[in-house]
Amino acid sequence: MGSLVPFQDLNLCPEPPLPATVNISTSATPSATINRTTTFNFLTPKIEPKQEPFDEPTPTQTIHQQENFLFSVSNSTPDFIPNPETTPPANASSSADDQNALYSEYFRISELFRSAFAKRIQKYGDVEVLDPDSRAIVPVPEQSQLTPETSPTDGSNLERALSVVVSRKKAGRSNELVRVTNLGIDDQRHFRDLVRRTRMMYDSLRVLVISEEEKRTGRGNGRRARGDLRAAAVMRDRELWLNRDKRIVGAIPGIEIGDVFFFRMELCVVGLHGQIQAGIDTLPASQSSSGEPIATSIIISGGYEDDEDSGDSIIYTGQGGQDKFGKQCMHQKLEGGNLALERSMHYGIEVRVIRGFKYENRVSGKVYVYDGLYKILDCWFDVGKSGFGVYKFRLSRIEGQPEMGSSIMKFAESLRTKPLSTRPMGYLTLDISMKKERVPIFLYNDIDNDHDPMYYDYLVNTVFPLNVFGQGSNSTGCDCVSGCTEGCFCAMKNGGDFAYDYGGILLRGKPVIFECGNFCQCPPSCRNRVAQHGLRNRLEIFRSRETGWGVRSLDLIQAGAFICEYAGVVLTRDQAEVFKMNGDTLIYPNRFSERWAEWGDLSRIFPEYVCPSYPSIPPLDFAMDVSRMRNVACYISHSSSPNVLVQCVLYDHNNLMFPHLMLFAMENIPPMRELSIDYGVADEWTGKLSICN
Repeated sequence: MGSLVPFQDLNLCPEPPLPATVNISTSATPSATINRTTTFNFLTPKIEPKQEPFDEPTPTQTIHQQENFLFSVSNSTPDFIPNPETTPPANASSSADDQNALYSEYFRISELFRSAFAKRIQKYGDVEVLDPDSRAIVPVPEQSQLTPETSPTDGSNLERALSVVVSRKKAGRSNELVRVTNLGIDDQRHFRDLVRRTRMMYDSLRVLVISEEEKRTGRGNGRRARGDLRAAAVMRDRELWLNRDKRIVGAIPGIEIGDVFFFRMELCVVGLHGQIQAGIDTLPASQSSSGEPIATSIIISGGYEDDEDSGDSIIYTGQGGQDKFGKQCMHQKLEGGNLALERSMHYGIEVRVIRGFKYENRVSGKVYVYDGLYKILDCWFDVGKSGFGVYKFRLSRIEGQPEMGSSIMKFAESLRTKPLSTRPMGYLTLDISMKKERVPIFLYNDIDNDHDPMYYDYLVNTVFPLNVFGQGSNSTGCDCVSGCTEGCFCAMKNGGDFAYDYGGILLRGKPVIFECGNFCQCPPSCRNRVAQHGLRNRLEIFRSRETGWGVRSLDLIQAGAFICEYAGVVLTRDQAEVFKMNGDTLIYPNRFSERWAEWGDLSRIFPEYVCPSYPSIPPLDFAMDVSRMRNVACYISHSSSPNVLVQCVLYDHNNLMFPHLMLFAMENIPPMRELSIDYGVADEWTGKLSICN
């Protein structure tokens, strides 16, 4: 006997309930039956399609409207809620309608008159009229345009520059699918540098927007500014987004496996994933030459309960059918992104996989890691955990790729807490600084028997000659008791603005930064005290086959964050001449490339941008001896495309001739990725490049 309750077909969408006829037997004879019509009321849930979650809580309605305008996100439901106090009822009197119609007609005729006689009536006074040949809806004030006299990096000018709406129509994404292969070494360097500079511009603009917003409204007042959205909108306005002219299938040139991103918008800026909120990026069928959609990338962020992620193998749940609480409430359909994944499987097209997961950081509380290319092996329709039908896709990672960035981050996390159980062999010491630094520094070598770093005395801060503290020094400082504010003495020394935001992130590189010192009244938590507090990230000195000794971090380092000081014993020029007679092992700070000028460089966004030249600093005319005493920075390797910059900082004295050499991150540096500095080129002192390694 079959089931008395009709079963819903999972391949169909839930239909309205229909009366079901149930045959109930009243005797042993099959013929004696009673036909009774019974209605079964199936539960039809309220459908609220859900996309991938935003990186932060949903902004206010005003910000939503701004996002919809900037990124052309269509919305069929108008963001207008009628107010009963201001909106007349539907059964308003006909006299009110006639009066409104009269005013509308009067306004229309007056505007036609003003447009027809615009040039004639302007001479009778300061009348704001539209140009008859213009297509503008309202007159555009001239002061909203950028002029060379306005500096975009100064307060209100920056706010006005960022709020300028460019009226030209932006070209959409290309519908041409391409695959980039067989890039030479020079091409790889070119694209990597292009991506690095674009990300640096995005990060610089983002922190600058947040800083200006906090300066305007006050810290902690109101909702936090969405600098990620503002920065992406401005860069799109200036046509600085990458890979918009082609839809790239496979690897994106210049983006490496393991690269870390804090915001979804940054994925769009570099062209890794083109959807602001959707988890599947596709070439729609309407734009495809074959008339079929094609998937190019997916994001796995734990938004679907039926996902199964084991690293190299993934069971990925299709999109659609969720309510606003993230629960499956209806059957999924083979359309949109689901159909695109099925077609990519049919044609053997690989997809990029980005994993998003929660990670302790000061930026967004979540990170996105690019983990490489996967093949779609299978697709089927199945019953999900919530009882509704979902489409599932089996993905397998293509062999021969570097290790996944997400697994490296988990490995680094275990190293921070349980280093010996995670990696029992290879450690020479668990803290080469002997507790001189705030956090321990590991020394690791699993290649050979070289123990060279253990033979040096660890130096936390640079040692200057005694006369440095007397020359150019004075006992002046700020009087800020609870923390430095805009316009204080130390802010004026830096040109009127602080170099850091409230999180200690470098806003713009400068020739030299004056931090608050011993004579200042502000507390240690002052926003102008960053580099002087020393090491904050857990670093590891490791033996490398390529660079000898190198340095990597066990923590994720945010772009613009302070890393450590480049410490040594400072020698004057005369002392250096005597010292190098027995062989030159000195470090010459004047050779370091001025990479600080690249951080915060917004010249591609604001053509009138000028690189900061104040406070000025004379050429550095000293050397550093690291032959006996050194710190962890001396093991950082050289690179012509570095991820670390050198910034001159003064805090314990005011002698411009002898600044501290502080290192800051130029990009988001994932855990276990090697740090690198551009040591520059040789000068007249010697004919070779001096690097500790």
